Amino acid sequence: MTAALLLIAYLLGSLSGSLLLGKLRGVDIRTLGSGNAGGTNALRTQGFGFALGTVVVDVGKGALAAWLAVRFLPAAADPAWMYGCGLAAVSGHVWPVFHGFRGGKGAATLVGVLAVVWPAGLLAVLGAWLLSLTLTGYVGLSTVLAVLVLVPMALMGGGDAGRLVFAASAALLLLYTHRANLARLRAGTEPRAERARVLGRLLFRRGA
Repeated sequence: MTAALLLIAYLLGSLSGSLLLGKLRGVDIRTLGSGNAGGTNALRTQGFGFALGTVVVDVGKGALAAWLAVRFLPAAADPAWMYGCGLAAVSGHVWPVFHGFRGGKGAATLVGVLAVVWPAGLLAVLGAWLLSLTLTGYVGLSTVLAVLVLVPMALMGGGDAGRLVFAASAALLLLYTHRANLARLRAGTEPRAERARVLGRLLFRRGA
């Protein structure tokens, strides 16, 4: 049962929201903008409605994969399998079998997983993401910093080894998928969402 749930979670993750919706519109957003099949590139290249649909699908499939694991894992199963199914869904989004193993960066799917298996972790991630985004205006950097918050949370959580492995694996995976963002950030070419940098502009003006 556990192996079957891992496979189902991966296959669900492979259902990319932007690529499925793109087929209806006749576009492949991997050929546009940054070339990424995630919500940010969907917003930049196709507009708000398309991006919203992308995020709903990508968050929903992560939540469904995690819920299936919680619902159908045997009572005697190690809880780490639940986190494993969540990581399988995120991996499916990054390397989707239905789309030539070229997918998105995994953040939205991870949000769906966290909503089911670790709601407190999700709140911390969203809080850190919003704080970083309003300070810096960099979406990719904010995503990486937000996911890294899961590691100290897991360490302070009372010795749940499965949760710690999940947190570290998720952080490493999103560091990998956002490597191009980090490289552009170092080079000074990373796009900035200036409208979102509310706190950063406020602090800069006061400092001036």
